[in-house]
Amino acid sequence: VQLQASGGGLVQPGGSLRLSCASSDLNLYSYAVGWFRQAPGKGREGISCITGRPMSTHYIDSVKGRFTISRDDAKNTVYLQIDSLKPEDTAVYYCAADRAQHLCSFFEQGYDYWGKGTLVTVSS
Repeated sequence: VQLQASGGGLVQPGGSLRLSCASSDLNLYSYAVGWFRQAPGKGREGISCITGRPMSTHYIDSVKGRFTISRDDAKNTVYLQIDSLKPEDTAVYYCAADRAQHLCSFFEQGYDYWGKGTLVTVSS
């Protein structure tokens, strides 16, 4: 199963990035897709997720208002828009897919497929 996260890079504080999560094997509209991140020296944390159909979006409190998760079914891609980036957003960002499409979870154990991460570095 191919699940690919992309879009990371070096950004100045206050900047924006849009991360993408695409798959050549899974129809993402029939999965719950979560975004996780792992900061240097820390564990991986769930930050946002989007259910299949009907679609709903969920965020942890610390990213509400700055992060926006969305899905483009025509492109079979889930996005994570990150605005007003802060140095503490520096992390490797991962996407994951869960066959239980109606359940959104911020816990790693619930996910069936994982992509390789994409590095986001926020620094001046």
